Amino acid sequence: MTTGFRLRDAARVLRGGGLVLYPTEGVWGLGCDPISPDAVFALLALKARPARKGLILIADRVERLAPYVRDLADIPPPDNSPTTWIVPASAGCPWWLTGGRPSLAVRITTHPIAASLSATFGAALVSTSANPGGRAAPRRATQVDRQIRAGVDIALGGRTGSLRGATPIRVAGSGELTRRGPTHA
Repeated sequence: MTTGFRLRDAARVLRGGGLVLYPTEGVWGLGCDPISPDAVFALLALKARPARKGLILIADRVERLAPYVRDLADIPPPDNSPTTWIVPASAGCPWWLTGGRPSLAVRITTHPIAASLSATFGAALVSTSANPGGRAAPRRATQVDRQIRAGVDIALGGRTGSLRGATPIRVAGSGELTRRGPTHA
């Protein structure tokens, strides 16, 4: 169980440039402060993920994404089916988040632990699956790769949500599906 104390500890880790392991709607996630290039590149190195792929930002509420997106109105409101949306990035959005593209992937998380982590941190955070590149994303804490677990500064407890894998990714406006999502458990 993740307590308020543990969430405050994780927020301090994020502010200090560290990496956090936590459950999300469908898989275990790795997170860091999106404006800390050192943290982002440490996360990318741990996953063996190229920066050109870009990253997802999550937040407990849409306002936390304001520094990164062109217009908050581009982000559809959360519903019963968690979805990550590709929206136009703001002019000041760091390239290491977008992979050098003019767009950014974002999600308003409704997972209680991920949302509480964003709220306690007071900002959006990078959120990517807690798996090395090319390996399956872990649904249970026991499935998290040992190297990933050893590379984080703090791990929160809890369970993933009802999705059976990573959230689907859609282009805001058109609804075009770019990553098929799983079904609910």
